[in-house]
Amino acid sequence: MIELELAEWRRAVAELYASVRREADPAAAHQLWRTGRDSLFRSHPQSPLLPDDPLRTTGVPYWPYDPDLRFALPLEPAEPRELALPTDGDSLTGMRRIGRVRLPAPFDATLDVWWLHQYGGGLFLPVRDATAGTASYGGGRYLLDSAKGADLGGEGDRIVVDLNFLYHPSCRYDPAWQCPLAQPGNTIAAEIRAGERL
Repeated sequence: MIELELAEWRRAVAELYASVRREADPAAAHQLWRTGRDSLFRSHPQSPLLPDDPLRTTGVPYWPYDPDLRFALPLEPAEPRELALPTDGDSLTGMRRIGRVRLPAPFDATLDVWWLHQYGGGLFLPVRDATAGTASYGGGRYLLDSAKGADLGGEGDRIVVDLNFLYHPSCRYDPAWQCPLAQPGNTIAAEIRAGERL
């Protein structure tokens, strides 16, 4: 049954990120994440990869892990803003901007942080950088989607922003999926050569 498969997929993703947060060494945590994602993408019935996609065999490509791209950033205030983005046919994904994070040099950019109204709520941080459309998916990548278990953690008013964990949304692999994409407040001019790539 599709609903049970999807529930199991979400559990597996949440367990994978829980393992990542428990790992003290960020590079080892990243390798754990890559291995876990490749396993899910290869064999899980809810994999976004089409059955004949060669990535089921080769694995998803990533840039090498860069420890300088991991930050614990405070959530800075931003004027609240509501968005409703189209997903899944006639459905809309509602979200509210709750703040922003400021990426240090070499990026010197801010990114909006959203709260998703779906799935009981969760942090959502999409990113579209200068690699979009050439070296990464044109619509951008996701860093956090805590409503679906993609959560790197944090402490107090700080959240972990590790750009090595950027990943493509499901719509990059299968056009049947519709994904909320990065808005202007989540677009930066610099290249982020980290995370999942084409």
